[in-house]
Amino acid sequence: MSDFVIKSIKKLLTDEISDLVEESVREEFHFLKRLVNDYNSGRNRFDKSGESLYAVYGRSGKIIGVCGLNQDPYSQDCSVGRLRRLYISKSYRRLGIAGKFVEEVIQEAKKHYSVLVLTTDNPEADLFYQRLGFSTEPVYHNSTHHLELGN
Repeated sequence: MSDFVIKSIKKLLTDEISDLVEESVREEFHFLKRLVNDYNSGRNRFDKSGESLYAVYGRSGKIIGVCGLNQDPYSQDCSVGRLRRLYISKSYRRLGIAGKFVEEVIQEAKKHYSVLVLTTDNPEADLFYQRLGFSTEPVYHNSTHHLELGN
């Protein structure tokens, strides 16, 4: 992981993640395309209190992964955060990057939220999040997983 750097990004430059978006679409994951569309339209810029957009940069300085942290739009409770749009380039998977990435986002989420939720319908992602301590109990609306942050 020392060869990779995780940074909060203040402005999404679509040309910097265009290869990642194209790769995700080829894998039939369309959520990065939604990330770009929502960002460009202003619908979701990850700029509210407690929100951030993150990127993982590889050795070459190229973005190899993204992940967002939002206030949960499906909850009236402002202490619920939502992990969104996690994607790691296929050639960088199974190296521990995604786990480290999510752990850093969780540490940031703890500063703002008492619960972190997410939605996935991918069986591999389901197991990944469970290994990180997320529960699949159906507690939060429009969420498949949640993690109590202890705040």
